[in-house]
Amino acid sequence: MTSPNQDARPGNASIDHLVLHYTGMQSAEAAIARLCDPAAKVSAHYVVAEDGTIHALVPENRRAWHAGVSFWRGARALNDRSVGIEIVNPGHEFGYRRFPAAQMAAVASLCRAILARNPIPPRNVVAHSDIAPDRKQDPGELFPWSWLAEQGVGFWTGEVAAPGDLMADLAAIGYDMSLDPAVVVAAFQRRFRPARVDGIADAETAGRAAAIRELVEAACVFI
Repeated sequence: MTSPNQDARPGNASIDHLVLHYTGMQSAEAAIARLCDPAAKVSAHYVVAEDGTIHALVPENRRAWHAGVSFWRGARALNDRSVGIEIVNPGHEFGYRRFPAAQMAAVASLCRAILARNPIPPRNVVAHSDIAPDRKQDPGELFPWSWLAEQGVGFWTGEVAAPGDLMADLAAIGYDMSLDPAVVVAAFQRRFRPARVDGIADAETAGRAAAIRELVEAACVFI
């Protein structure tokens, strides 16, 4: 099935971001129907069902409409330069739950294939909540980012460094610091400290941000 909700990428846009979402709907069928409804004006390149089935809706060389108003590391309008994957999960509104092993195996395989085709550095493998923290929570605090990094997709560290300037560290990682700081802190926690998502800038959150900044600025993350 192909979604009509797509158009040409800008002529000079290279694909250098990978954005992961959850569908936030009650079934895969409902999500795909919405992503293929011209009236909805939303789409993604891929949908991954809970049983691991991958549905390709928009060719990677075309622009899918999944990111909306977005920002990461100075870039805006990330639809122009990203591939979007919708991962079937009812989300926080309909009974948020963990992502099954078969689904995550398919997500990891799909992500590795996308990364092999496009020059996307680990620092630009992001959550929808990273690039739109004032609007989105997906794929949420139950998403296994650390496991995915072990599969060669994105980056992770369990280290906690000496706390520095948290706001400066979040900006260096990529977040839009023109937003409410508590909203940005919560988005960072949802991604890198999922056991506590409260927007409070405590010492451990600051230490994790310092460690993530060090990782992002390391040469290996720029490959």
